[in-house]
Amino acid sequence: MSSESATIVQRLWNYCNVLRDDGVSYGDYVEQLTYLLFLKMDDERAREMGQPSAIPAEYNWDSLRALEGAALEAHYRDILAALGRGSGLIPVIFRKAQNRIQDPAKLRRLITLIDGETWIGLDMDVKGEIYEGLLEKNAQDTKSGAGQYFTPRPLIRAMVDVMAPAPGQRICDPAAGTGGFLIAAHDYIARRHGPLDREQWQHLNHRALHGWEIVDNTARLCVMNLYLHGIGSNGGQSPIHVDDSLASHPGEYFDLVLTNPPFGKKSSVTFVTDEGELRREAQTIVREDFWTSTSNKQLNFVQHVRNILEIHGRAAIVVPDNVLFEGGAGETVRRRLLHECDVHTLLRLPTGIFYAQGVKANVLFFDRRPAGERPWTRTLWIYDLRTNVHFTLKQHPLTRADLDEFVACYNPANRHERTPTWSEEPSAGPGQGPEGRWRAYSYEELMARDKANLDIFWLRDESLEETANLPDPDVLAGEILEDLGAALEQFRAIAEDLGEGV
Repeated sequence: MSSESATIVQRLWNYCNVLRDDGVSYGDYVEQLTYLLFLKMDDERAREMGQPSAIPAEYNWDSLRALEGAALEAHYRDILAALGRGSGLIPVIFRKAQNRIQDPAKLRRLITLIDGETWIGLDMDVKGEIYEGLLEKNAQDTKSGAGQYFTPRPLIRAMVDVMAPAPGQRICDPAAGTGGFLIAAHDYIARRHGPLDREQWQHLNHRALHGWEIVDNTARLCVMNLYLHGIGSNGGQSPIHVDDSLASHPGEYFDLVLTNPPFGKKSSVTFVTDEGELRREAQTIVREDFWTSTSNKQLNFVQHVRNILEIHGRAAIVVPDNVLFEGGAGETVRRRLLHECDVHTLLRLPTGIFYAQGVKANVLFFDRRPAGERPWTRTLWIYDLRTNVHFTLKQHPLTRADLDEFVACYNPANRHERTPTWSEEPSAGPGQGPEGRWRAYSYEELMARDKANLDIFWLRDESLEETANLPDPDVLAGEILEDLGAALEQFRAIAEDLGEGV
């Protein structure tokens, strides 16, 4: 992040600490910033650039400037209610919006703080960095649960680098969160394929990117994040659909799908019994286009992603370990996926990189293929970035450089020409040997494994050796927290199966 961006982020975030005394959470604060930033930028577009305002005059930024006290608070509530009606980009941002700042004096101070910056004059990258910085700070607040909607940006960049999106392609994230994948794909196309002509820019900014997000609050953060990066900035239709993407097929297909579905194994619905008790029930997704019906949300997302791809479309999806080894519906999905798609790459992720703790995850890369009798998967290449690798969110965070070897091994320029780094021979060649993290398994080897289990590892785990030295205390503490988090997730899954809550 540039020093200019970091300074503004810190200035805005410092004021959040003032509001915390009044019970305004980090998430609530970022939401209020979202509403006010949108109003301010719309005002600047009209004043500085002569563009028509997307906001009715009675609800625009200027209408807030002169108000104080109870009049300001009442008018702000009216703005939020009015702009949340209808359809399009603006109602997605203001959908079900509420004023969480109950002290009019503090609301006045926040408006003055935002009014003091000329946001439209900032470079697009700077504006995007500022908002991304605020979203990451929000994700670090473990109590809010916002971390599950925030995928580590170094991982996103590496996934986009190997997927290499191109101008003219339609790109989808069916679990968009705060929009990290869509923004990274947009940035990759703009930087790697520039200069783009006018039609290519129009397509990239207004037609290329599509996302679904079921949570209203997260959807508004996503739309604003895209807006600040120049995506959907014409104020027309939102690139984000506020809906459950698993409910049905959208009726359209995409060239690329990049996604990290929310953590948590089961899909469930909450209802009120006749006695007034809140109960949760596992929700089995039944769709004719799915290979199998299951309440496992992650398996449903794998099936959904495959079904929304164009023929020869490509996908990269973050999945927890259970998707790789679970029996029943899991085995069905894996066998069908290996047969009907080209499942060519699996990245085993290290622990300690997600803000939602207890996650042991992987990235699965596959291409959709036409229907046929023969299996499309020939070889699955696996990169193990987990064994003997230790990350923590603060002392030793994941960086993009940590994924350089994976990107090089993937060989995005021609993934059909790959060289393993693992070999049984200690002196197999430069960069090769028994400690290599990159090796291949044939389709026949995969299908011969019990339940077509893809949870494959081969490196010697140094932590299991009696002579191994203990890791640094911060790494050890991080691993303990990861294990406790994983155990809690398992308890939650058991409780959901029993119809209880934890």
